[in-house]
Amino acid sequence: MELSQTKLKERTRRKTNPEIIELLRLAGKNKTWMPLAKIISSSARKYSSVNLEQIDEKTEIGDTVVIPGKVLSAGNLTKKIKICALTISESARTKLKETKSEFSSITDEIKLNPKAAGIKLIR
Repeated sequence: MELSQTKLKERTRRKTNPEIIELLRLAGKNKTWMPLAKIISSSARKYSSVNLEQIDEKTEIGDTVVIPGKVLSAGNLTKKIKICALTISESARTKLKETKSEFSSITDEIKLNPKAAGIKLIR
């Protein structure tokens, strides 16, 4: 089931984190980001915690990955990719630097890529 603009606005009003509110506002402007907006606008319990090992298994070199939640440091990353998430642990950030991968916030990725071209959503 797809999330309507009206329902997204209702859910956004309940959020208190300004970063989440901005993310939902930007994601709501383009239909391709709506699956992400649906996850982020729901309960914080539905946010994902994904380990680097899981990311490594599901990606190819050069992929852009969006994680609606937190990136954790269990496992290693063996390829250069771009990871966009709500938060990242410090040890995971250190491991990303080892493979020259980059991390950015989801809000920044929506601004750079409003059409969501080449994005993989991992939960």
